[in-house]
Amino acid sequence: MTLAGSAPHDTPHRVIFAGICALVLTVGLARFAYTPMLPIMKAQAGLGYVAAGWLAAINYAGYMSGTVLAAMAGDLRRRYVLYRIGLVVAVASTAAMGLTSNPVAWGVLRFLSGLSSVAGLLLASGLVLNWLLQHGRRPDLGLHFTGMGLGIVVSGAAVVLTLPALPWSGQWIALGVLGLLFFVPAWLWMPAPAPASPTASAQAAPPPSASRNWMRLLNAAYVCAGFGFVIGATFIVAILERLPLLQGRGGWVWVIVGVAALPSTFIWDRVARRSGATRALLLAYVLQGAGMLLPAVSSSAPVNLLSAALFGATFVGIVSLTLALVGRHVPSNPSRAMARITLGYGVAQIIGPIIAGYMARATGSYQGALLATAVLMGCGALLLYVADLQDRGSS
Repeated sequence: MTLAGSAPHDTPHRVIFAGICALVLTVGLARFAYTPMLPIMKAQAGLGYVAAGWLAAINYAGYMSGTVLAAMAGDLRRRYVLYRIGLVVAVASTAAMGLTSNPVAWGVLRFLSGLSSVAGLLLASGLVLNWLLQHGRRPDLGLHFTGMGLGIVVSGAAVVLTLPALPWSGQWIALGVLGLLFFVPAWLWMPAPAPASPTASAQAAPPPSASRNWMRLLNAAYVCAGFGFVIGATFIVAILERLPLLQGRGGWVWVIVGVAALPSTFIWDRVARRSGATRALLLAYVLQGAGMLLPAVSSSAPVNLLSAALFGATFVGIVSLTLALVGRHVPSNPSRAMARITLGYGVAQIIGPIIAGYMARATGSYQGALLATAVLMGCGALLLYVADLQDRGSS
């Protein structure tokens, strides 16, 4: 019997395109559309600072719950089934946001959308990487992760283009309908995985002690990156829309983030090949931390737009480099390995929006949250520096 994972019509381009579409749907629309929609819901639906922070935290709690499910689903076929369920939930939870104005219902739907985002970010990434390894292809996920940047562009542009014609509720429904365009190839073109070969299982033997120490440092650094990501991904539009020149243009700010993110995976892959993945990650952490500082120290529109661009240019690279590193470390079960390191990243994403929401309500701005995030990104960079020294010392 021919396995779907080795069907003759499957090609790298089709498989990677399926993964890109999964990311656009589950991350770009189901998860990230909340960012450009946040100021609109504040203006039209009465969403406050604290409620906005809690909805973001609930979304990331859903993502973390999905991460735990992905980590527990040891069988490749089971993860494939979870991937397909996630695609359906992404479409439904996005459209349903426009069918209610009940904050509790919003919380449930944001939880489900966070749960579904695991299908694109972890399960699809693992399935694509597994297919590439099974078919002797270079195990790079740079092209796959362009789906994150493309998803941001799609969600931002969709919000901007529908704003004049639709209320906030109609915009959410339109986003769900738009998701169907990406659902079809993500469903049809992602092949079911073939069983792992004995060789791959042998390659997945427990790493030596030095490698385990390096992984601990990488995990701790990734927790710091979780704070940097969640503050930028949740609040960057709301922060920049407070500037006079950018009022009413929040959707375009999000598009700028996505445009900056689109080529970033290729750029960071090239940097990683020249200097090593750990050093490339360190540079990305420093640049993202600097980007978080800019809105806190300047009210200049160009400087703040540079902050948005720096965020877009770094956060996808951080995710791509980290998950690819971990996936190569455990080639027979990359989804589970990616899920494990993402747990700490997810904890930061749950705590971050809640803290930022209360800080913003107390001070009337997100400045304190931005400063704290910049410090945490600096701590993450320091952890990566130590990891790099350890790695080079043991080689």
